[in-house]
Amino acid sequence: MTRYSVDPDRRELIVTWGTGDSDLATRIAGLPVGTDTGALRRLARALRQLSEAAWRTYTHSASAAASQESGSEGWRREEERKAFDEVPGAIARPNLPQDGMLDVSYSPLVESAHRAGRALHALDDRTLTDAVLAETAIELAAVESAELGDLTGRARQAVLLSREGASPVQVAAADRLLEQDPFGPAALFSEIDPTAAAVATAHWLAAAAEVTAEATGHSPTSVLLEADNIEALPHETPTHVLGLLEAGISPYDAVTGLVRHALHVADGLLPDPAGLREHLEDLDDLAEHIGPDTDPEDTGLRLTPLDPRRPAPDLLEDLLAGIHGCWLLHEEYSEDEDEFDDEALGDGQVGQPRDRSHGHFAQLVRDAASAHRDRLI
Repeated sequence: MTRYSVDPDRRELIVTWGTGDSDLATRIAGLPVGTDTGALRRLARALRQLSEAAWRTYTHSASAAASQESGSEGWRREEERKAFDEVPGAIARPNLPQDGMLDVSYSPLVESAHRAGRALHALDDRTLTDAVLAETAIELAAVESAELGDLTGRARQAVLLSREGASPVQVAAADRLLEQDPFGPAALFSEIDPTAAAVATAHWLAAAAEVTAEATGHSPTSVLLEADNIEALPHETPTHVLGLLEAGISPYDAVTGLVRHALHVADGLLPDPAGLREHLEDLDDLAEHIGPDTDPEDTGLRLTPLDPRRPAPDLLEDLLAGIHGCWLLHEEYSEDEDEFDDEALGDGQVGQPRDRSHGHFAQLVRDAASAHRDRLI
Protein backbone atom coordinates (compact mmCIF):
# COMPACT_ATOMS: atom_id res chain seq x y z
CA MET A 1 0.00 0.00 0.00
CA THR A 2 0.96 3.65 -0.23
CA ARG A 3 3.13 5.07 2.55
CA TYR A 4 3.06 8.61 3.92
CA SER A 5 5.87 10.32 5.79
CA VAL A 6 6.94 13.68 7.13
CA ASP A 7 10.20 15.42 6.31
CA PRO A 8 10.74 17.43 9.52
CA ASP A 9 13.57 19.51 8.06
CA ARG A 10 11.75 20.61 4.91
CA ARG A 11 8.35 20.59 6.60
CA GLU A 12 6.84 18.48 3.84
CA LEU A 13 4.30 15.68 3.66
CA ILE A 14 5.57 13.01 1.27
CA VAL A 15 3.91 9.99 -0.36
CA THR A 16 5.76 6.88 -1.63
CA TRP A 17 4.63 3.68 -3.31
CA GLY A 18 6.22 0.58 -4.80
CA THR A 19 6.21 -0.35 -8.49
CA GLY A 20 7.68 -3.85 -8.52
CA ASP A 21 11.22 -2.73 -9.33
CA SER A 22 11.64 0.48 -7.31
CA ASP A 23 9.75 2.94 -5.14
CA LEU A 24 8.45 6.29 -6.34
CA ALA A 25 7.86 9.37 -4.23
CA THR A 26 6.26 12.78 -4.59
CA ARG A 27 5.60 15.78 -2.39
CA ILE A 28 2.01 16.36 -1.28
CA ALA A 29 2.44 19.74 0.40
CA GLY A 30 4.85 22.01 2.18
CA LEU A 31 4.07 23.45 5.60
CA PRO A 32 4.88 26.67 7.41
CA VAL A 33 7.63 26.82 10.01
CA GLY A 34 6.25 26.02 13.43
CA THR A 35 3.70 23.49 12.19
CA ASP A 36 2.88 20.87 14.83
CA THR A 37 4.93 17.83 13.75
CA GLY A 38 2.92 15.60 16.09
CA ALA A 39 -0.29 16.42 14.22
CA LEU A 40 1.56 15.88 10.95
CA ARG A 41 2.64 12.41 12.04
CA ARG A 42 -0.95 11.61 13.04
CA LEU A 43 -2.06 12.74 9.61
CA ALA A 44 0.54 10.54 7.89
CA ARG A 45 -0.49 7.55 10.01
CA ALA A 46 -4.18 8.08 9.22
CA LEU A 47 -3.46 8.35 5.49
CA ARG A 48 -1.46 5.11 5.60
CA GLN A 49 -4.38 3.40 7.34
CA LEU A 50 -6.73 4.81 4.72
CA SER A 51 -4.55 3.37 1.98
CA GLU A 52 -4.43 -0.03 3.69
CA ALA A 53 -8.23 -0.11 3.97
CA ALA A 54 -8.72 1.01 0.37
CA TRP A 55 -6.33 -1.54 -1.10
CA ARG A 56 -7.86 -4.29 1.04
CA THR A 57 -11.06 -3.83 -0.95
CA TYR A 58 -8.93 -4.74 -3.98
CA THR A 59 -7.09 -7.74 -2.51
CA HIS A 60 -10.21 -8.98 -0.68
CA SER A 61 -12.92 -8.19 -3.20
CA ALA A 62 -16.59 -8.88 -2.55
CA SER A 63 -16.81 -11.08 -5.64
CA ALA A 64 -14.18 -13.44 -4.20
CA ALA A 65 -16.19 -14.12 -1.04
CA ALA A 66 -18.31 -17.26 -0.76
CA SER A 67 -21.52 -15.31 -0.23
CA GLN A 68 -22.84 -11.80 -0.82
CA GLU A 69 -25.97 -12.22 1.30
CA SER A 70 -26.82 -9.54 3.83
CA GLY A 71 -24.55 -9.79 6.85
CA SER A 72 -22.05 -12.09 5.11
CA GLU A 73 -18.35 -11.40 4.56
CA GLY A 74 -19.02 -10.63 0.90
CA TRP A 75 -21.72 -8.13 1.89
CA ARG A 76 -19.37 -6.41 4.36
CA ARG A 77 -16.69 -6.17 1.67
CA GLU A 78 -19.14 -4.63 -0.77
CA GLU A 79 -20.26 -2.10 1.82
CA GLU A 80 -16.63 -1.14 2.46
CA ARG A 81 -16.05 -0.69 -1.26
CA LYS A 82 -19.11 1.55 -1.53
CA ALA A 83 -17.64 3.68 1.28
CA PHE A 84 -15.13 5.20 -1.20
CA ASP A 85 -17.74 7.89 -1.83
CA GLU A 86 -17.75 8.88 1.85
CA VAL A 87 -14.02 9.52 2.11
CA PRO A 88 -13.86 13.16 0.86
CA GLY A 89 -16.66 14.26 3.19
CA ALA A 90 -15.10 12.51 6.19
CA ILE A 91 -11.78 14.28 5.55
CA ALA A 92 -13.35 17.69 4.98
CA ARG A 93 -15.93 17.40 7.80
CA PRO A 94 -14.61 14.84 10.31
CA ASN A 95 -16.38 13.67 13.44
CA LEU A 96 -15.01 15.76 16.29
CA PRO A 97 -15.24 15.11 20.05
CA GLN A 98 -18.36 16.53 21.67
CA ASP A 99 -18.95 16.46 25.43
CA GLY A 100 -16.15 13.94 25.80
CA MET A 101 -17.75 11.60 23.24
CA LEU A 102 -16.66 10.71 19.69
CA ASP A 103 -18.65 8.97 16.97
CA VAL A 104 -16.55 6.18 15.41
CA SER A 105 -17.42 4.58 12.07
CA TYR A 106 -17.67 0.81 11.71
CA SER A 107 -15.89 1.17 8.36
CA PRO A 108 -12.07 1.06 8.66
CA LEU A 109 -11.85 3.13 5.48
CA VAL A 110 -14.23 5.85 6.61
CA GLU A 111 -12.84 5.97 10.15
CA SER A 112 -9.30 6.42 8.83
CA ALA A 113 -10.62 9.31 6.71
CA HIS A 114 -12.16 10.87 9.85
CA ARG A 115 -8.81 10.49 11.64
CA ALA A 116 -7.05 12.24 8.78
CA GLY A 117 -9.70 14.95 8.91
CA ARG A 118 -9.24 15.44 12.66
CA ALA A 119 -5.48 15.80 12.17
CA LEU A 120 -6.11 18.38 9.45
CA HIS A 121 -8.58 20.17 11.72
CA ALA A 122 -5.83 20.49 14.35
CA LEU A 123 -3.35 21.79 11.77
CA ASP A 124 -5.92 24.29 10.42
CA ASP A 125 -4.25 24.80 7.04
CA ARG A 126 -6.67 25.11 4.08
CA THR A 127 -3.92 24.54 1.52
CA LEU A 128 -2.86 21.33 3.23
CA THR A 129 -6.46 20.10 3.45
CA ASP A 130 -6.96 20.70 -0.28
CA ALA A 131 -3.72 18.87 -1.05
CA VAL A 132 -4.75 15.87 1.08
CA LEU A 133 -8.17 15.73 -0.57
CA ALA A 134 -6.46 15.70 -3.98
CA GLU A 135 -4.04 13.01 -2.79
CA THR A 136 -6.78 10.71 -1.50
CA ALA A 137 -8.66 11.12 -4.79
CA ILE A 138 -5.53 9.89 -6.60
CA GLU A 139 -5.18 6.97 -4.20
CA LEU A 140 -8.78 5.80 -4.52
CA ALA A 141 -8.65 6.21 -8.30
CA ALA A 142 -5.58 3.96 -8.34
CA VAL A 143 -7.53 1.20 -6.59
CA GLU A 144 -10.37 1.60 -9.09
CA SER A 145 -7.91 1.38 -12.01
CA ALA A 146 -6.36 -1.78 -10.58
CA GLU A 147 -9.82 -3.35 -10.28
CA LEU A 148 -10.25 -2.79 -14.03
CA GLY A 149 -6.88 -4.38 -14.78
CA ASP A 150 -5.16 -1.08 -15.58
CA LEU A 151 -1.91 -1.07 -13.58
CA THR A 152 -0.52 2.22 -14.80
CA GLY A 153 0.44 5.18 -12.63
CA ARG A 154 -0.19 4.77 -8.90
CA ALA A 155 -2.14 1.55 -9.60
CA ARG A 156 1.11 -0.18 -10.50
CA GLN A 157 1.70 -0.96 -6.84
CA ALA A 158 -0.85 -3.75 -7.32
CA VAL A 159 2.02 -5.86 -8.71
CA LEU A 160 3.23 -6.18 -5.11
CA LEU A 161 -0.10 -7.33 -3.68
CA SER A 162 -1.84 -10.70 -3.41
CA ARG A 163 -5.45 -10.69 -4.55
CA GLU A 164 -8.10 -13.34 -3.97
CA GLY A 165 -9.39 -12.87 -7.51
CA ALA A 166 -7.81 -12.09 -10.86
CA SER A 167 -8.74 -9.63 -13.59
CA PRO A 168 -9.36 -11.30 -17.00
CA VAL A 169 -7.56 -8.34 -18.57
CA GLN A 170 -4.48 -9.04 -16.47
CA VAL A 171 -4.63 -12.81 -17.09
CA ALA A 172 -4.73 -12.16 -20.84
CA ALA A 173 -1.78 -9.74 -20.56
CA ALA A 174 0.23 -12.32 -18.62
CA ASP A 175 -0.61 -14.97 -21.22
CA ARG A 176 0.76 -12.73 -23.98
CA LEU A 177 3.99 -12.21 -22.06
CA LEU A 178 4.39 -15.95 -21.57
CA GLU A 179 3.76 -16.49 -25.28
CA GLN A 180 6.84 -14.33 -25.89
CA ASP A 181 8.88 -16.14 -23.24
CA PRO A 182 7.39 -19.29 -21.65
CA PHE A 183 10.10 -19.21 -18.97
CA GLY A 184 8.70 -15.93 -17.61
CA PRO A 185 9.93 -12.46 -18.68
CA ALA A 186 10.77 -9.85 -16.04
CA ALA A 187 7.70 -7.86 -17.05
CA LEU A 188 5.57 -10.59 -15.50
CA PHE A 189 6.67 -9.27 -12.09
CA SER A 190 6.68 -5.54 -12.81
CA GLU A 191 3.58 -5.07 -14.98
CA ILE A 192 1.08 -7.77 -13.99
CA ASP A 193 -0.95 -8.45 -10.87
CA PRO A 194 0.79 -11.54 -9.38
CA THR A 195 -2.41 -13.55 -8.90
CA ALA A 196 -3.39 -13.01 -12.54
CA ALA A 197 0.18 -13.79 -13.61
CA ALA A 198 0.06 -17.02 -11.60
CA VAL A 199 -3.22 -18.04 -13.26
CA ALA A 200 -1.67 -17.72 -16.71
CA THR A 201 1.56 -19.36 -15.57
CA ALA A 202 -0.35 -22.37 -14.19
CA HIS A 203 -1.71 -22.92 -17.70
CA TRP A 204 1.77 -22.68 -19.20
CA LEU A 205 3.21 -24.97 -16.51
CA ALA A 206 0.62 -27.58 -17.45
CA ALA A 207 1.70 -27.27 -21.09
CA ALA A 208 5.37 -27.63 -20.10
CA ALA A 209 4.57 -30.70 -17.97
CA GLU A 210 2.64 -32.29 -20.86
CA VAL A 211 5.55 -31.74 -23.26
CA THR A 212 8.00 -33.15 -20.72
CA ALA A 213 5.80 -36.14 -19.90
CA GLU A 214 5.54 -37.03 -23.57
CA ALA A 215 9.31 -36.87 -24.01
CA THR A 216 10.24 -38.73 -20.81
CA GLY A 217 7.47 -41.21 -20.16
CA HIS A 218 6.79 -39.79 -16.69
CA SER A 219 3.35 -38.55 -15.77
CA PRO A 220 2.75 -34.77 -15.87
CA THR A 221 2.34 -34.70 -12.09
CA SER A 222 5.65 -36.47 -11.44
CA VAL A 223 7.97 -34.61 -13.81
CA LEU A 224 8.97 -32.01 -11.22
CA LEU A 225 9.84 -34.65 -8.65
CA GLU A 226 12.16 -36.16 -11.26
CA ALA A 227 13.57 -32.75 -12.17
CA ASP A 228 14.37 -32.13 -8.51
CA ASN A 229 16.94 -34.92 -8.81
CA ILE A 230 18.76 -32.80 -11.40
CA GLU A 231 18.53 -29.45 -9.65
CA ALA A 232 17.00 -28.44 -6.32
CA LEU A 233 13.54 -27.03 -7.04
CA PRO A 234 10.56 -25.76 -5.01
CA HIS A 235 8.59 -28.62 -6.55
CA GLU A 236 5.87 -29.19 -3.94
CA THR A 237 3.55 -26.31 -4.81
CA PRO A 238 3.76 -26.52 -8.62
CA THR A 239 3.27 -30.30 -8.37
CA HIS A 240 0.18 -29.67 -6.26
CA VAL A 241 -1.12 -27.23 -8.87
CA LEU A 242 -0.53 -29.77 -11.63
CA GLY A 243 -2.52 -32.29 -9.61
CA LEU A 244 -5.40 -29.84 -9.29
CA LEU A 245 -5.40 -29.17 -13.03
CA GLU A 246 -5.29 -32.90 -13.80
CA ALA A 247 -8.36 -33.30 -11.57
CA GLY A 248 -10.22 -30.86 -13.80
CA ILE A 249 -9.86 -27.70 -11.72
CA SER A 250 -9.25 -24.59 -13.82
CA PRO A 251 -6.03 -22.59 -13.50
CA TYR A 252 -8.09 -19.69 -12.16
CA ASP A 253 -9.71 -21.74 -9.40
CA ALA A 254 -6.50 -23.58 -8.53
CA VAL A 255 -4.48 -20.38 -8.14
CA THR A 256 -7.08 -18.18 -6.47
CA GLY A 257 -7.96 -21.00 -4.08
CA LEU A 258 -4.35 -21.30 -2.91
CA VAL A 259 -3.90 -17.54 -2.62
CA ARG A 260 -7.20 -17.11 -0.77
CA HIS A 261 -6.26 -19.89 1.67
CA ALA A 262 -2.90 -18.22 2.41
CA LEU A 263 -4.51 -14.80 2.86
CA HIS A 264 -6.92 -16.27 5.39
CA VAL A 265 -4.00 -17.78 7.29
CA ALA A 266 -2.27 -14.39 7.24
CA ASP A 267 -5.43 -12.85 8.70
CA GLY A 268 -5.31 -15.36 11.56
CA LEU A 269 -8.29 -17.35 10.27
CA LEU A 270 -8.69 -21.14 10.00
CA PRO A 271 -9.72 -21.57 6.36
CA ASP A 272 -10.25 -25.34 6.23
CA PRO A 273 -10.99 -26.93 9.64
CA ALA A 274 -12.00 -30.28 8.13
CA GLY A 275 -8.85 -30.46 6.03
CA LEU A 276 -6.73 -29.52 9.03
CA ARG A 277 -8.33 -32.27 11.10
CA GLU A 278 -7.50 -34.84 8.42
CA HIS A 279 -3.98 -33.48 8.17
CA LEU A 280 -3.47 -33.76 11.91
CA GLU A 281 -4.79 -37.33 11.97
CA ASP A 282 -2.09 -38.26 9.47
CA LEU A 283 0.56 -36.83 11.81
CA ASP A 284 0.08 -39.23 14.72
CA ASP A 285 3.43 -40.88 14.07
CA LEU A 286 5.17 -37.54 14.00
CA ALA A 287 3.50 -36.21 17.13
CA GLU A 288 5.63 -38.30 19.50
CA HIS A 289 8.76 -36.61 18.14
CA ILE A 290 7.39 -33.08 18.62
CA GLY A 291 7.70 -31.47 22.02
CA PRO A 292 7.03 -28.00 23.44
CA ASP A 293 10.62 -26.98 22.75
CA THR A 294 10.67 -28.18 19.14
CA ASP A 295 11.43 -25.43 16.67
CA PRO A 296 8.40 -25.11 14.34
CA GLU A 297 10.74 -24.92 11.35
CA ASP A 298 12.06 -28.37 12.23
CA THR A 299 8.65 -30.06 12.00
CA GLY A 300 8.07 -29.37 8.31
CA LEU A 301 4.40 -28.64 9.09
CA ARG A 302 2.82 -25.69 7.31
CA LEU A 303 -0.63 -24.11 7.45
CA THR A 304 -0.17 -23.05 3.83
CA PRO A 305 2.38 -24.01 1.15
CA LEU A 306 2.76 -20.32 0.28
CA ASP A 307 4.43 -17.45 2.09
CA PRO A 308 1.40 -15.83 3.81
CA ARG A 309 3.11 -12.43 3.69
CA ARG A 310 3.25 -12.51 -0.14
CA PRO A 311 1.36 -15.60 -1.34
CA ALA A 312 0.68 -14.61 -4.95
CA PRO A 313 4.28 -13.55 -5.81
CA ASP A 314 5.54 -16.66 -3.99
CA LEU A 315 3.21 -18.90 -6.02
CA LEU A 316 4.20 -17.18 -9.26
CA GLU A 317 7.89 -17.75 -8.53
CA ASP A 318 7.27 -21.44 -7.75
CA LEU A 319 5.23 -22.00 -10.93
CA LEU A 320 7.95 -20.44 -13.07
CA ALA A 321 10.52 -22.60 -11.29
CA GLY A 322 8.31 -25.53 -12.27
CA ILE A 323 8.53 -24.59 -15.96
CA HIS A 324 12.30 -24.38 -15.59
CA GLY A 325 12.26 -27.81 -13.95
CA CYS A 326 10.28 -29.25 -16.85
CA TRP A 327 12.93 -27.98 -19.25
CA LEU A 328 15.69 -29.51 -17.13
CA LEU A 329 14.12 -32.95 -17.33
CA HIS A 330 13.22 -32.55 -20.99
CA GLU A 331 16.82 -31.60 -21.79
CA GLU A 332 18.04 -34.67 -19.88
CA TYR A 333 16.07 -36.89 -22.26
CA SER A 334 16.82 -34.97 -25.46
CA GLU A 335 19.50 -36.62 -27.57
CA ASP A 336 19.08 -35.21 -31.05
CA GLU A 337 20.21 -31.57 -31.10
CA ASP A 338 19.55 -31.37 -34.85
CA GLU A 339 15.82 -31.29 -34.14
CA PHE A 340 16.10 -27.90 -32.43
CA ASP A 341 14.38 -25.14 -34.39
CA ASP A 342 16.76 -22.22 -34.88
CA GLU A 343 13.87 -19.97 -35.89
CA ALA A 344 12.60 -20.12 -32.28
CA LEU A 345 15.84 -18.58 -31.02
CA GLY A 346 16.89 -14.98 -30.70
CA ASP A 347 19.82 -13.32 -32.45
CA GLY A 348 23.16 -14.61 -31.27
CA GLN A 349 21.68 -17.80 -29.80
CA VAL A 350 21.80 -20.06 -32.84
CA GLY A 351 24.46 -22.71 -32.41
CA GLN A 352 24.64 -22.49 -28.62
CA PRO A 353 23.48 -25.92 -27.34
CA ARG A 354 21.84 -24.69 -24.14
CA ASP A 355 20.06 -21.83 -25.92
CA ARG A 356 19.02 -24.18 -28.74
CA SER A 357 17.51 -26.50 -26.13
CA HIS A 358 15.77 -23.57 -24.43
CA GLY A 359 14.31 -22.30 -27.69
CA HIS A 360 13.21 -25.75 -28.86
CA PHE A 361 11.47 -26.49 -25.56
CA ALA A 362 9.83 -23.05 -25.53
CA GLN A 363 8.33 -23.68 -28.97
CA LEU A 364 7.00 -27.07 -27.92
CA VAL A 365 5.38 -25.47 -24.88
CA ARG A 366 3.85 -22.72 -27.02
CA ASP A 367 2.27 -25.36 -29.24
CA ALA A 368 0.92 -27.29 -26.25
CA ALA A 369 -0.41 -24.14 -24.57
CA SER A 370 -2.15 -23.09 -27.78
CA ALA A 371 -3.70 -26.56 -28.22
CA HIS A 372 -5.23 -26.34 -24.72
CA ARG A 373 -6.10 -22.65 -24.69
CA ASP A 374 -9.64 -23.44 -23.57
CA ARG A 375 -8.13 -24.46 -20.21
CA LEU A 376 -7.09 -20.85 -19.56
CA ILE A 377 -10.18 -19.15 -20.93
